[in-house]
Amino acid sequence: QVCSINSRFAKVHILYVGSTPLKSTFRGTIRKEDIRATEKDKVEVYKSFRPSDIVLAKVISLGDAQSNYLLSTAENELGVVVARSEAGVQMVPISWCEMQCPRTHTKEFRKVARVQPQFLQT
Repeated sequence: QVCSINSRFAKVHILYVGSTPLKSTFRGTIRKEDIRATEKDKVEVYKSFRPSDIVLAKVISLGDAQSNYLLSTAENELGVVVARSEAGVQMVPISWCEMQCPRTHTKEFRKVARVQPQFLQT
């Protein structure tokens, strides 16, 4: 779950490993260059994630003392899986880079995960 973002990275709390819930939260960082596999120089963190988004990511490194785990969403299957709109409604993905609020029909940019069927448990 994304807890804060800035122009260089997103800070996250790791809540699950696979389908196993963790007893305590672990912190991770998704760096700007690890968000997408292509056009890494054009990635903007605030157009990929927002605080409180639920993200499917892969651990790529243990990182250092400050950042804990380094995570990546640089695959089509990885990215935002659950996002809430300004109206507080769960948004629906409409493309690989946009989600839409079903109530207000506002579109917001996200790095949307193309979720595999085995991960679609709510």
